[in-house]
Amino acid sequence: MKIILKALDKNTVSNSLNFYENQIDIEESKLLAKFFCQNTTITSLKLNYNRLGSGGVKALAYALYKNTTLTTLDLSDNYLKSEGIITLANALCKNITLTSLNLESNKLGSEAGKALANALCKNSTLKNLNLAENNLELEGGKALASALCVNTALTSLNLEDNNLGSEVGKAMADALCNNNSLTFLNLQNNNIELNGGFALVGALCKNNTIKNLDLQDDNLRGVKTIINALCKKTTRNYLDFHSNVLGLDELKILVDALYRITTPTSLVICDNKLGLEGGKILIDSLYKITTLTSLNLDNNKLGSDGGKALSYVLCKNTTLTSLSLESNEFGLEGGKALANVLYTNSSLKDLNLNNNNLESEGGKSLASALCANTTLTSLKLAKNNLGIEGGKALADALYKNTTLTALDLGVNYLRLEGGKALAYALCKNTTLSFLNIDSNELGSEGGKAFAIALCTNSTLKN
Repeated sequence: MKIILKALDKNTVSNSLNFYENQIDIEESKLLAKFFCQNTTITSLKLNYNRLGSGGVKALAYALYKNTTLTTLDLSDNYLKSEGIITLANALCKNITLTSLNLESNKLGSEAGKALANALCKNSTLKNLNLAENNLELEGGKALASALCVNTALTSLNLEDNNLGSEVGKAMADALCNNNSLTFLNLQNNNIELNGGFALVGALCKNNTIKNLDLQDDNLRGVKTIINALCKKTTRNYLDFHSNVLGLDELKILVDALYRITTPTSLVICDNKLGLEGGKILIDSLYKITTLTSLNLDNNKLGSDGGKALSYVLCKNTTLTSLSLESNEFGLEGGKALANVLYTNSSLKDLNLNNNNLESEGGKSLASALCANTTLTSLKLAKNNLGIEGGKALADALYKNTTLTALDLGVNYLRLEGGKALAYALCKNTTLSFLNIDSNELGSEGGKAFAIALCTNSTLKN
């Protein structure tokens, strides 16, 4: 160590020192400290995995009072414990150059956490602080949360695996409502639980700086996804929660969050198995959320009653332009209810009702609605067992409707009669540009009918 430091005294080029895992003892720590009291070139020092202990860090803390060039210090895995860190925290109150400090895995405990929290209230230069795996627990965590309400410099704080609990989750939520500098906060593996998670969701609706909040392994279920979405400030208008099996509690907190966000325009909650009860929670929110233009509720088992509940809201809604409801088991009654929406709703342009077992009567109801509707441009009805009669009814609608440009009737057992009816309609229709009729058992005669239609029709492109 003496030889290295003596050489560095004469070196004016090197700006980084890495003494990783070198078993530096207390005497060598003192030599390092003495060196840094005078050095004006080194900006980064790595001393991780050296078992410095309390004595070693005390010596280095002394150097931080005098050194004016060191900006990065890594002291992770050094058995520093509470006594040594309190000395270091006192030095941080005076130091004005350090911007990054790594103290991961040092068995600090709650008292050291409090000391560092006090330092954060006074220090105005530290930007990155890593305190992962230090058993800070409730008191240490709460002290750091309080410090965040005062500190305006810190941008990144890692508190992973500190046994903080839900109370600290709530305290951190309060801090985020006041803090305007933190962009990254890691609370992973701290058993924050749902109560702490709910509080953090509320905070993120107010906070405008956090970009990454890590809550992995915190017993949050779907709330973690809500938080991740809310952290993406630049895409808050688009929120995607697909395939998260959101429970009723998560749905309620999500809806509450949506009320607080003033800009959500697109919401994806497909594949969540909401069921009727969960669906109603979300559907009722549409009365209040007036910015949403696109909603995807595919595959949520809403059932016929869910379809009816949705129809009541849609008759009054004036903002939704795109609605995807594929695979929701609406059946005939749900289909009829949603067909009635098309008589009164004047904003909806795209509607996906694929795979809902609407059958012939449901198809007829939608066909009648299309004769009156003047806003819908795209309708997906694939895999609904519409049959020949449903196909004929929709064909009749194409003679009268002048706004629909895309229609999907794939896999509906239309057969020859239903296919011919559609082909004849295409000879008169002048707006449809996309038509899907795959897997409908049309046969060669049906193919001929469409061939004739294509000789007359001038708008169909696909």
